[in-house]
Amino acid sequence: MDDIKIQNPIKSPVETAISRKPELSSNSGSFGKMLTDSIQQVNQLQVEADSSINDLSTGKQPDIHRTMIAMEKASISFELLMQIRNKVVSAYDRIMRMPI
Repeated sequence: MDDIKIQNPIKSPVETAISRKPELSSNSGSFGKMLTDSIQQVNQLQVEADSSINDLSTGKQPDIHRTMIAMEKASISFELLMQIRNKVVSAYDRIMRMPI
């Protein structure tokens, strides 16, 4: 049996955004841009999973494994995004409750 090798290791959108070096600029939108980029990457994974499902159902792609991998990547990245959103909302609430 042939050895299975991972050609493209899976990276989450947030891990990709965090691993980049921050750009030093006077623009304060770097966090917003990082967040927008992460949301777009999660959306792209969702679109790829939907496309893979459609290809599988129409017979264009006979490999169910690729479809399942695409679905899991989309699911995990979406769950990670929701956890990050929950943490950001929680941090915002804690800051709002601080006495001035």
